[in-house]
Amino acid sequence: MGLAYNVYLNSNRIYGCKNCKTHLSNHDDIISRNFRGQHGKAYLFNSVVNITQAEAMERNMTTGRHIVRDINCRQCQETVGWKYDKAYESSEKYKEGKYILEAELLCAVS
Repeated sequence: MGLAYNVYLNSNRIYGCKNCKTHLSNHDDIISRNFRGQHGKAYLFNSVVNITQAEAMERNMTTGRHIVRDINCRQCQETVGWKYDKAYESSEKYKEGKYILEAELLCAVS
């Protein structure tokens, strides 16, 4: 296995891991701010970088049953949110392949 290099985003507003400030996503990739995570407010993002993904598991959430996988910061291994793999409810299908990052676990990177 080769070396894993971090991706550095070029944007006016970059969200990073609160623990180590590794770039995770930019403000333009936010789809919705109307989400809740284990730590409170959370955002739905179209794309996220510099993460590792855990095994997929089925979870019952407030919006129904989903198959999700936790996502961790690649640099410090801190859990920063989750990825939606599958939504069983047709009204929730828009979440598939998208990422939740919890606001409490993020910081603004300049």
